Amino acid sequence: MAKSLLSVTLKAMKAAEKDRVRRAKAAERRDLAERREAARQAKAYEAKVRKAEVTDERDRKAHEKAVKAAHAVAQQSEVERMNSEVDAVFDDLEGLLAATIDVDDHIDLDTLRKPFDATPFDMPDLEIPLVAPKRPKVPSEPTYVEPAKPKGFFGKRRKLEEARAMARQTHETRKAEWASGVLALEEKYAIELAAYEQAEAERVDTLAAEKDRFRRELDDYNQSIDQFITNLSYGDAEAVQEYISLVVENSTYPDHFEVTHEFSFAPETAELRMSVTVPTPDSFPAVKGYKYVKTSDEIREVPLSQTEIKKRYASVLHQVAIRSLHEVFEADRRGLIRTISLEVGTKAQHPATGRLDFLPFVGVSAERDSFMEFDLSGLVPLATLKHLGAAISKDPVALVAVDVKGVRKS
Repeated sequence: MAKSLLSVTLKAMKAAEKDRVRRAKAAERRDLAERREAARQAKAYEAKVRKAEVTDERDRKAHEKAVKAAHAVAQQSEVERMNSEVDAVFDDLEGLLAATIDVDDHIDLDTLRKPFDATPFDMPDLEIPLVAPKRPKVPSEPTYVEPAKPKGFFGKRRKLEEARAMARQTHETRKAEWASGVLALEEKYAIELAAYEQAEAERVDTLAAEKDRFRRELDDYNQSIDQFITNLSYGDAEAVQEYISLVVENSTYPDHFEVTHEFSFAPETAELRMSVTVPTPDSFPAVKGYKYVKTSDEIREVPLSQTEIKKRYASVLHQVAIRSLHEVFEADRRGLIRTISLEVGTKAQHPATGRLDFLPFVGVSAERDSFMEFDLSGLVPLATLKHLGAAISKDPVALVAVDVKGVRKS
């Protein structure tokens, strides 16, 4: 396929899926926003109380009491804000599997086509006609103004003739200046009009050329999609891997929990070998919440116990494993992938070698037909993995890896 166009499609799909998740979590976001606003208002009120003027000793004691009370409210409000964010993170992690249950992971490849008439042109500015220059407004031609008749009794005729001669001369001068000005305006307009007409003609020609280029690129892209669909129907290994890349790119995990996938497809056995990398145990949330200790005026962390961290981290691993199997099998309606051999782990320093390596914590192989009969809404991930004969780390937090060789079908 055309890699650049496919990457654009992947980004668009990823953005659309993230937008869907954001809309689904709108209520949670509103709650977080409300708690942040409450904390802000509490801090603002505390600052206002502190700035209040005190006139006598009795007022001073009341003021100090009010400041302490406002500060305590502000601290408690901040604790509630911090705890709501912690809760949101753990809700995300506890719901990794549930988040995919109601999502149809199948991708209708026909929808990846981009019809020319329905696809936004990538150079829209070219479609906007240039603005033609406006014809200048020509000032009115100066008119001759008859001079006033001179006063007095002597030399009136001579004075009038002299005034008329001067008026005619002034009129001719103004008329010449007017004509020169009009000519300059017309010449300037002619130059601007010629430049506009040339630029507009160039725009039209460029637009036509770019439209042709755009159409060719869309045709090439759509042909690649058609070829992709054809290759996928034949079970072509590269096409299967391209399709799975679309599926995993479209699988949206929380921003604070980055997940990456590597995979390869063996058409001769119809097996997909997949490796899923999750964050390391030491990056896993270790704070259960926060509390305000009034006596010391401190906001203190309430740490998760090591047992709870192990339990929660293991739960995430188990959910990711079942989720990954489900998303691939559900997306593959053609049944091209009959078996998935899956590893879920992290990249960290190997305890035995000290080298950065992928450490698998879950290794499992699942057959399509039997797995698709499972009801994800009612299963317990750990129990399902055991039912599938998975290799499961006893202590992933301590980076205890498992041997995944025995779980592969081929």
